[in-house]
Parts: sequence; C-alpha cells; structure tokens
Amino acid sequence: MPYIMGEFVDQLVTLEMRNRAMNTGVMGKLYRAALAEAGGRSLTALAAEGIAKRVGKGDVVFLIAGAGYPPLMPKGESDGPPGVAALARILYYGLGAIPIFVSEQIHAGPIMASSEAAGVMIRSFEEAKGRRLGGVMLTAPNQQEKVGEWASEIFDRYCPKALICAERLGPNEKGVIHGATGLGKELGFIIDLSPLVGEAEKQGIFSVGIGDNGNEFGFGRIYETVREVMPYGKKCQCSCGGGMATVIKTDVLIPASVSNWGCYGVEAVLAFLLKNRDLMHTPEEEKRILFACLDAGGLEARYCSKRFIADGMPGETSMAVVRLLGDMVRINLAAPDRGVAH
Repeated sequence: MPYIMGEFVDQLVTLEMRNRAMNTGVMGKLYRAALAEAGGRSLTALAAEGIAKRVGKGDVVFLIAGAGYPPLMPKGESDGPPGVAALARILYYGLGAIPIFVSEQIHAGPIMASSEAAGVMIRSFEEAKGRRLGGVMLTAPNQQEKVGEWASEIFDRYCPKALICAERLGPNEKGVIHGATGLGKELGFIIDLSPLVGEAEKQGIFSVGIGDNGNEFGFGRIYETVREVMPYGKKCQCSCGGGMATVIKTDVLIPASVSNWGCYGVEAVLAFLLKNRDLMHTPEEEKRILFACLDAGGLEARYCSKRFIADGMPGETSMAVVRLLGDMVRINLAAPDRGVAH
C-alpha cells in the first residue's frame, strides 16, 4: 500500500508549473530517470519507508537545507527551510526523534523560524535529548577547509540514523557549486556541505536528497540525465565550464517541482505508515511556516522579496498541495466504505 499511495504522491509533488523563462519541460524527465534508477518504486515511499525502518525514539536525524546567498538573498530563500521544518515535525511528533538542522550561519534564522512555526522549538542538544524539548540547530565552520573534519566530528558526537537534504546545492565534477541557471557560486558566502553526505555514505547512514533542478544533493544518481536535460547541465555560465549538474549522490533521490513539496510528500507517506493523519501538517500551518520563514529573511527566489511565494509558486498553491496530500493520507487510512450509492 505505501507504494500505491506513494506513486500518486510522487505525481503530485512533481507537477511542473514554471514560468517559460525558467527551466521548463524538465521535471518529468528528471523524475522518470530517478524512478527508473530506483527500480520503478515510488521515491517518496522509498524515502519514508527507509526513515521509518531506521529511526526511533531518541534517535537523531540530520536535516540539511539552505540555498540563496548574498547579495540577492542574504539569508537564503523560502524553498528548503519550510520543507525540512515539516519533516522535523513528523520526526519529532511521529517517531520521537531528535531533528538536528545543519546549515551555514546565514541560513540558520529562516530554518529555526520555520521549525518553531511548525511546532518544533530549537533548544540545546542536552535539552532535546534529555527532556525531548525540541530540535537543534548546528552551523558549519566559515572556512571550507574545516568542514570535512567538522562533519566527522558531528557524526561521531550525534550518531544520526538518517540524513535528509532539501534544496541544498552540491558541487559539479570540478568541485564548483552552481545555481539552477548555471551561474557559479563563489565559496565564501556558500559553504560546501557535501562532506556530510560523504560521511553518511562512509558510515552506512541512510540518506535522502530532495531538489528541483539537478544541482542539489542527490542528483548525482542521475548525473548524465541532468547534463542532458537541463539547459546548463553540460555547459554552465561560469569559467569552470563543467555544467551545473552535481555529482553528489544520496541513497534516495526525490526530484520535486518545489523542494518543499518533495519534503511534504515524504511527510505524507510517513504519516500513512504511522497511521496518523494528524502527523501531516495542515494548510493553515503551511501558511504560518512560510510566513515565519519569510519574516526571518528567507526571501522568495524569483524576485528576492517577502511576497507569499516559494520557488515561484504562490503560497496558496503550496497550501493546496498540503491539503491534497493530507486528504490522500486521510482517505487511505479510512475504513473501507462504499457509502450508500455503491
């Protein structure tokens, strides 16, 4: 049943709605490639089942987000933080886990605001572990050369059971990080957190990558497809010339039209597996989370403003997606009933 439901969850979160000036006609191709690479099984269900099998009460899950950089988006964007906040909510209330967010310092504000709006307060690890008072925020070193050692240290200290990445940009084969339109990102404002994914692979820790353009953690699973499908997949707009496709792989890859939606898809299948509709956040809660992210400085990425938008989609559209996913959970959990007319 999770894979039957998951098939339609996948369809919903990959519904492409993009301005013609952006990368259009690509989501279906990215999704079909990821689905085939995964053996044809629902991607949101693969992720949700993998998490449910590995994560229990008191276990740690790393949640990595944060895209958008100065000067246009000095604290990041509104796609990513709301998604990991919704996942933190179901991990905390549904599985009794300890969500630990990981990003650079510049992204911490919108991530923490999103989490608290979702009902998961940010506390110290001692308070989260000893008294189950919420989640934790970790920020990476400002020097790239220190990130590898730091990644090993936090894995050893917190012993995560899973790692979930949403809208987190990864390097190409030349080690350069790019935006969706092939513009290179200078390391300095941006810190490459891919050593965290490498550490998860090294330690055999389950990982999920969620993204919307092929330059985010996880898309290394379909690297050649991204290079072929995306306008700047092979040839970027910066001097490296290596294209915007990332080489970073995760155990499960979920392409989504909006990265937040991919997170919500995993949340919905997890709520189904846990047999609790209330674990899926509501459209009203989605509105609160998005506004909290925007108010904390996580700008919408199209016009770099505080308009009620996530990745080009009006906030009301995200609310509608959450409503549809919630109804899918409710209907699939309901007792069989044909009504009086059938």
